[in-house]
Amino acid sequence: MARKKTVCRSPHPVARKMSPYGTTKTKTHHKKKEATMGNSLIRMSYAIAVLWYLASCSNIKYLPDGEHLYVKGEVEIETDTIPKQYIKPLSDNLENLLRPQPNTTILGMRPQLYLYNIAGEPQSDRGFRNWLKNKVGQAPVLLSDVNREYNENLLRNRLENLGFFQAQVTSDTTINKRKATVTYTAAPHIIYRIKSVTFDVDSSELGKAIKSTEPQSLLQVGRPYNLDNIIAERERIDYALKNKGYYYFNPDYLIVEVDSVSADHQVDLYVMVKTETPAKAKRPYYINNIFIYPNYTLTQGGYQRADPREAELYRGQYHIVDPEYTFRRFALANAMIFRRGELYTRGNHNRTIRQLVGMGSFRFVRNEFVDVDTGKANQLDAYYYLTPMPKRGLRVELLGKTAAVYNGSEINVNWQHRNAFKSAELLTFTVYGGFETQTGGNVNLNSSFYRYGIETSLSFPRMIAPYRWQPTKRFVPRTVFTAGYEFLSRRTAYSLNALRFSFGYQWRENLEKEHELKVLEVAYVQPWNISDSYQALLDTVPPLRHAIEPQFTFGPIYQYTRTNTTRTDLTHTYYFKGGVDLSANLYGLIRGANVREGRQYQIFNANFSQYIKTEADFRHYMKLGTNSTLASRAMAGFGYSYGNSTQLPYVKQFFSGGPNGIRAFRARTLGPGSYTPEFYGEDNFFADQTGDIKIELNTEYRAKLASILHWAAFIDAGNIWLQHANPEKPGAAFSRNFIKEMAVGAGLGLRFDLSFLVIRTDLATPLRIPYRPAGERWVFDEINFRDSDWRKRNLVFNLAIGYPF
Repeated sequence: MARKKTVCRSPHPVARKMSPYGTTKTKTHHKKKEATMGNSLIRMSYAIAVLWYLASCSNIKYLPDGEHLYVKGEVEIETDTIPKQYIKPLSDNLENLLRPQPNTTILGMRPQLYLYNIAGEPQSDRGFRNWLKNKVGQAPVLLSDVNREYNENLLRNRLENLGFFQAQVTSDTTINKRKATVTYTAAPHIIYRIKSVTFDVDSSELGKAIKSTEPQSLLQVGRPYNLDNIIAERERIDYALKNKGYYYFNPDYLIVEVDSVSADHQVDLYVMVKTETPAKAKRPYYINNIFIYPNYTLTQGGYQRADPREAELYRGQYHIVDPEYTFRRFALANAMIFRRGELYTRGNHNRTIRQLVGMGSFRFVRNEFVDVDTGKANQLDAYYYLTPMPKRGLRVELLGKTAAVYNGSEINVNWQHRNAFKSAELLTFTVYGGFETQTGGNVNLNSSFYRYGIETSLSFPRMIAPYRWQPTKRFVPRTVFTAGYEFLSRRTAYSLNALRFSFGYQWRENLEKEHELKVLEVAYVQPWNISDSYQALLDTVPPLRHAIEPQFTFGPIYQYTRTNTTRTDLTHTYYFKGGVDLSANLYGLIRGANVREGRQYQIFNANFSQYIKTEADFRHYMKLGTNSTLASRAMAGFGYSYGNSTQLPYVKQFFSGGPNGIRAFRARTLGPGSYTPEFYGEDNFFADQTGDIKIELNTEYRAKLASILHWAAFIDAGNIWLQHANPEKPGAAFSRNFIKEMAVGAGLGLRFDLSFLVIRTDLATPLRIPYRPAGERWVFDEINFRDSDWRKRNLVFNLAIGYPF
């Protein structure tokens, strides 16, 4: 039989009528230029579409005779017993089980398959063609590779595991131009539900222990039968038994029998212990000796128990094998949760491991529990093998920075000592330097700068305080001292010298809650080398003086973070970070400072700042589907200056705009309030707007296009304001009409998610401009993508690393 030949042809050209556009002020030659550019773009788009179409067809011609390219496996659900909102998730769940998966596609293309095909047959196992074909390329997935009967059984088994005991699955194949799609039709019928749950155990100590866990059972009457829940129930009971000393018990010793004889689509469940369960799994165990090897080296044969005869008994509890005294004994003992004679529990087991890992000095942490062979019944010797990291390390980082206006680079040289005083202290010295320069926008004052500095920090894996304070034993708390110096030069404007010091604590309450308390943070900034041109501008634009004022702040800072975003099983997740920053509150009251009455005081030739600053950042993520999410953020910051200050110091103030804020406005160009940016020269303004109060709202729809390519549509709103009215910045003060001064922007973006790195591009435009006259701030009627002048003024492109929130 003659085989029909498939030919790929480009689509026929479509006639297009070009219409001129522009305003009455636009000159004729400008219109022609715009039309020429428009025609070029159309021709380019058409050429790309043709190439895309041809490339999609080119993979078919490489197929062997009689073969078809397998392009899709889909599952259709035929049911009237499942609510409509659950059908799509069930279908997606089943489709993920199908094997094999078709070739990877990006926007309908199969680039890996194309590279595999054009590579041909390599002449050797090495070389570029072999690498292109076998490493980068992807062999075609053929219809003959698909075992429909296997997939039908796989889907049927999955449906039975979900409680659809009478499910039926059939399949059919559709072929179109040598591309094959296999459709599986599943008829789940009625789901079976749990009628009763019985813990069928004896009256032994093990039976009583299992029976005591029944109130927390995951198997609840009335819920659908689900094999995953039964597996989770066995693991739950096992974990509860581990916390009661049953070290040798495991989930496989439990069985859940299912009785589905009932005619009303219900099942009876019986939780039992297998008769072949060994005797040692039925006994609780206690801790005997505890051996710690803090300088353990991996041998060729893996972990081997060292000779404990050189062990030193510390506190009558721990046998420490460390003849070279590489770690102080108290540091190791403080990480131990277990005590001699205590009942073994999995909770203490895991907490001890977390404490040792959290010390930050060990590359590998392993432990084992061994039966005591001296006739002592139900006792375990615990061994902890700790392999240290290299004590000293040097790391060099070269960073690239990008934003809407500024781009630059930075280099960091970081030296670390991971056991500085033999108690797992981390001593760090960092030397850094970098620059940023203007690459876009009409902003040329302060448009470039360079900076360099040095920072040292010392972190202790414990709380150092004048009184005993241990906020948690689940995670390692830290005491951190930090000091640093930085020099910043805005070459054509001014330079700043900055000194800082802080002392505080960091601790994690649990997996979702984290605290940071800086008992004292001191920052001292002095200007230097102010240029004549910048000095002359101070008379024209007095607000610029705030950036070069000497600054001295000192006081505590507290931050609290709570998040459950690591929970991938939840539809709704959140992130919250809030904090308070205080400076000179008590000292200012003692001195009686009041700048409005002429009582303003200095420390080291700088007016000390007296304020209370609070911030809150709340983010919510809602899964809309397998590959789509709605992400939202609400931010608020408030700074109240009093006594010795009338506004927050420059380095503590808020700003708006930029790639991580309101993306339709460039960084530091928005606000405060309805204040109109000061212009100088021709179309140049000061990108240095700051405020004492900030409100920002963002929402973003995120979805996957194909492979690593994702897209987003977003809306941002917000602004900054000053605490007090400033005659030099009319409209900048916060008032009850702040809602009318909110900026709004919207846009679209692409994200390239490489797992370890996300490269983000956003293109946004303002929808509401707060510094316009009241009644003229919404600019929907001015949007004109065809106008090059409008695009230049209103389209803001952002390139950044990572998601904005």
